[in-house]
Amino acid sequence: MLSSFSTALDFSFHLGFFKRPRLCHSQEGSISKSGNKQYKGTFIAYNNPVPKENLLISHPPVAKQDSPPPMVNALKALAEQNVATFHFPGHNRGRAAPSSLTQLIGSRPFHHDLTGFPELGGLISPEGSILDAQRLAAKLFGSSETWFLVGGTTCGIQAAIMAACSPGEFLILPRNSHISAVSAMVLSGARPKYIIPQYDFDWHIAGGVTSSQVEQAIKELEMEGQKAAAVFVTSPTYHGICSNLTEICRLCHSHGIPVIVDEAHGAHLGFHPQLPNSALQQGADLAVQSTHKVLCSLTQSSMLHVSGNIVDRERICRCLQALQSTSPSSLLLASLDAARAQLSESPDTIFNKAMESAFEAKYLIKQIRGISVLDLASFSNFPAIDPLRLTIGFSQLGLSGYEADEILSRNHGIICELIGTRSLTFAINLGTTRDHIQRLILGIEHLGATSAPIQGNKGRVEHSGCTPFADININMTPRDAFFASKKKVSIGESLGKVCGELVCPYPPAIPAMIPGEVITEKALDYLLDVRSKGAAITGASDPSLCSIVVCDV
Repeated sequence: MLSSFSTALDFSFHLGFFKRPRLCHSQEGSISKSGNKQYKGTFIAYNNPVPKENLLISHPPVAKQDSPPPMVNALKALAEQNVATFHFPGHNRGRAAPSSLTQLIGSRPFHHDLTGFPELGGLISPEGSILDAQRLAAKLFGSSETWFLVGGTTCGIQAAIMAACSPGEFLILPRNSHISAVSAMVLSGARPKYIIPQYDFDWHIAGGVTSSQVEQAIKELEMEGQKAAAVFVTSPTYHGICSNLTEICRLCHSHGIPVIVDEAHGAHLGFHPQLPNSALQQGADLAVQSTHKVLCSLTQSSMLHVSGNIVDRERICRCLQALQSTSPSSLLLASLDAARAQLSESPDTIFNKAMESAFEAKYLIKQIRGISVLDLASFSNFPAIDPLRLTIGFSQLGLSGYEADEILSRNHGIICELIGTRSLTFAINLGTTRDHIQRLILGIEHLGATSAPIQGNKGRVEHSGCTPFADININMTPRDAFFASKKKVSIGESLGKVCGELVCPYPPAIPAMIPGEVITEKALDYLLDVRSKGAAITGASDPSLCSIVVCDV
């Protein structure tokens, strides 16, 4: 029990990667050097058994801010004006809002759905309250400049890659990058130099990127007389696996190469002593964050941060002007400002409750028979897994992720973030409640009690050896393939032809085929294998995979 619990608190982090580790601010305790661990405080007493209801603690609410953030303040003032309105949008501050929607959310959101006012400013040439809000965000997150995004992190990734890469230049990136990186190569004309990430077959999960992999890719390009225009890294991954960005940035900067980080799942990093440092804190030049994922802005709202001057600021602005809407939602923009203000109220302690909930849930779930929890033992080449991302495996119970999700959803009202073929991933955030943690633990306990564990090696899932990115052969750039003439052929006829569409099974949400790549037998076998296990095929014009779009070359 003690060793199991010790593992729950030991995130196997590298001290150079993390801030100084310490217990949560609300905890007071000590760990003896002898290994007989004792803890004094609100979380867990190591030596003495503690009832589960005492492990799940309550927390006081965060104090309310004294003054509203600039975007919120400007929207409030505009909505309170007694004016005759002859401007867009057509619902006219809610007077003509569709009743079916007002019955659902009320009319107040429509009162504040305003755009084009000087008091608010705009995204093309920020001024007024939006400029003030972006400057406050830059100060909080430690960037040289920050831009608000209403097209999600997808828009930010596209702008970042377009700003760093010109047509024909090479972009080093992991093969399991988000599809927005592929669309960015179509827009920019960049040529991919792929890194193949570590893949764990027991979990069916891909890892991050190591500095040695990046170094090898740089050397291979140099041997061809080429130089990378940028290196693109996803950290943390969807499952919370963090790359050592400090090492990667140091390496890339020694070659004069900027580092772009897809930090969609890491806007919260750096805001608790036991969280990994953020991409900017580790030296990234550009970082794109989905503020809505773990922080509390509205869905679709994100931020793009720049640090230093390796990437031209003016070029970033021009790329954003080409990609962003000229009529951005003020509600989305205000939600970014409000989320920033919420975080800035208590940046060192705001995640105490969420971290404690994550510790508790992980510790208790690891005690359940037949249940496994993803940790660094499966990805020892990486310094950390985000403590607020909890991935649970059910293969020892003979259950797939789909089957476990169906039981937890139907019988316990538990909704996970990500369903995998062999696991479920749960996101713990500022809104996670004590009741929800209890429900999750009880639901998984029920699974363990009603599903007989498979004994011995029978519980180990065999794999076919197919990976989502085996045997890659690039025939055309993504841009050339995107604009090439296409035709649809049967899956049998597609072998050896150049793929004309992005085919991405979900899960694991890793593109199996990217436009410009030669279709191989291994890629087809992988697609058919994951589809038979319940994965949905996205991006393909024929999700049944009876046919595939290829380039007519």
